[in-house]
Amino acid sequence: MSSGLVYLVTGGCGFLGERVVDLLLNQKYITEIRVLDKTATEDVKKLWKDLSKVNIIYADITDFNQLLKAMNGVHVVIHSAAIVDYVDLTPEGQMEEVNVGGTRNVLKACSVLNIQYLVYTSSIAALGPNTKGEPLKRGTEESLYTGELLLNYGKTKAIAEKLVLGANGTQLPSGEHFYSCVIRPAGIYGEKHKDTLTVYRNAKAKNGVMNFICPLDSEMVYAYVGNVAWMHVLAAKELQAKPEKLGGQLYFAYDDTPLKSITMFHYELFSKMDPSIKLGKQIPYWVIWMIVFLYTLFKTLLRPFWNLKPFLTFPALQFIVTTFSYKTDKAFRHFEYQPLYSWEESRRKTCKWMQTVVNQASNHESDSNLFP
Repeated sequence: MSSGLVYLVTGGCGFLGERVVDLLLNQKYITEIRVLDKTATEDVKKLWKDLSKVNIIYADITDFNQLLKAMNGVHVVIHSAAIVDYVDLTPEGQMEEVNVGGTRNVLKACSVLNIQYLVYTSSIAALGPNTKGEPLKRGTEESLYTGELLLNYGKTKAIAEKLVLGANGTQLPSGEHFYSCVIRPAGIYGEKHKDTLTVYRNAKAKNGVMNFICPLDSEMVYAYVGNVAWMHVLAAKELQAKPEKLGGQLYFAYDDTPLKSITMFHYELFSKMDPSIKLGKQIPYWVIWMIVFLYTLFKTLLRPFWNLKPFLTFPALQFIVTTFSYKTDKAFRHFEYQPLYSWEESRRKTCKWMQTVVNQASNHESDSNLFP
């Protein structure tokens, strides 16, 4: 593989993208990392401020001209920018513009600029669950699963996947060929994951009790963000070394995080950090269904006068209660992927971050109380 490579990471200031960039910094064959995003937090700016290898570019993937300028001279693209919405609260047109239209723009720019390699971040939602709520338990990349996709988010990711995989093997203006592969994560957790922190805070607000909706024997796949990012880095490297093998392939993202229900995953994540966390009772599905129904009705009636704060939707409720899991080693077989972090280390790192955030918030509240 060549050295002196220029990588571009779309969505590089996001939760996953930031970790991808951090790992790319350690790869000696890369001389420049272009981080393309619409915004960046102050933490991210400070983190990369003095690193000459990193170039943050503020651009929108829905603007083709901005992409052309940002991608000129790039050798490899890791395309992770997307609107991620598992509760279907984003307008469908907006999600399609970014997730489908943005991906189409990235592929077009690769063709115009003779960029040969692209790794695309998809989602398990591109496979299912379907609208019938049919389960998939410990499937593989080759498992057959059909039916209309449940989430609008999943529909846009499925279309984008087809675009990316369909472009694999096409000839570029230079005469060389374009190679692409897809990585499908499911649930991702780790430092800076706000949803995980929200689940913990909600439990603490209820005296440490975690009530739940999903059956405790259901399964959802979770993987630590550092391991999902590492899979992207390895896939991008090996796509260049073995384009005929990785090109056109799809890989589920995985590590040794236990396959558990959404509730049991969070319980195991939190309970060692905070022994006060305990399982509560299962709320009947019909009760939640009625709450969602009434909320949706009121939201519709009040829309001309008041935009209610987003809540649970019917597709999101179905997603929560449906077993949808996989178990595979395809990434290891194709490019020798192995997780960088064990389940215990992933849990420790995540919980340490949560404790820091909670303690800082508590200290800030205490300081504020000194000055009424």
